[in-house]
Amino acid sequence: MTANLRAAYAPLLALAGVVGLLAAFLGASPAWSLIWVGLLLPLLVLVARWSPVHPGAVAASLGVAAVAVWPVPLMWGTASWLEICGAVAFWAAPALGALAAGGYLRRQASRMRQAVRDSRRDQQLELARDLHDFVAHDVSAIVVQAQAARFVADKDPEQAVRALERIEAAGLGALASMDRTVHALREAAGARSAPIPGTSELPGLVERFEGGVLEADWAAVRELSREADTTAYRVAVEALTNVRRHAPGAALVRVGLRRVAEGIELSVANSAPPRGGAGGRLGLGLRRRGGTGLAGLRGRVEAAGGTLGAGASADGGWRVCAVFPAREDALG
Repeated sequence: MTANLRAAYAPLLALAGVVGLLAAFLGASPAWSLIWVGLLLPLLVLVARWSPVHPGAVAASLGVAAVAVWPVPLMWGTASWLEICGAVAFWAAPALGALAAGGYLRRQASRMRQAVRDSRRDQQLELARDLHDFVAHDVSAIVVQAQAARFVADKDPEQAVRALERIEAAGLGALASMDRTVHALREAAGARSAPIPGTSELPGLVERFEGGVLEADWAAVRELSREADTTAYRVAVEALTNVRRHAPGAALVRVGLRRVAEGIELSVANSAPPRGGAGGRLGLGLRRRGGTGLAGLRGRVEAAGGTLGAGASADGGWRVCAVFPAREDALG
């Protein structure tokens, strides 16, 4: 019903403008004309605020004309052209002011809608990054373990059972990540959200990764800001996911969290995979994948005040390193 009423503003103003023009030139009394002008001014505001551009422009032209020329018949024959033009300009001013007020409200509403669209787009990108950073890690683990179980099922059933157990753990991790995404959506609707995982979950993450070794200085971890703490965990997840994708079979993956001269360092280094051919491909992953993966995390790390780098190690493997500034407002 509101939309139908708004659609009627332009035709109503056009009709009122035509009636006002006819009444003025047919000799309507000044009191009646002023009352009609008082009706036209709010209609001009409403048309400028709500009506479509083309019908609104036509209606606004008629409305402004009716407001501006109503005193002309009263002055005709008794005043000079200069006085008539002055009177028209004087009465055109409030009509144009009404249009300006409605146009301002229209512009503010448009800016608000754009801000809402931008906010929704940013939230969608954030959710996409969360799904990539966390769910992709667990899904890649499921794929790798399923492939391993298929190859050893006949020769070593015990290894196959252990692979299935790791698949189950990775599946539960993926479900937990998706739950966090759902909670984020609910938070946007006003509900409370589940906490974002941080470095406190690194032991479980590394334990689920075959060949993973964690070396952490937990005293140094307490010097990370909350943003840096969650970002460090994201870097570890993405780096381990890339090891699964690009360096399968690496015998050792070392995750380190320690204090260095520049601040607190999170590093993930894998040994050379069989035949030593995958380390360079991880570098391509860092350079090519715009908006996701390690390339997407670079912006997160820099936003937390840190730096992110990656490169081949001396043993033919690959190392990803993020350094965050130490903070006095430590995590408790």
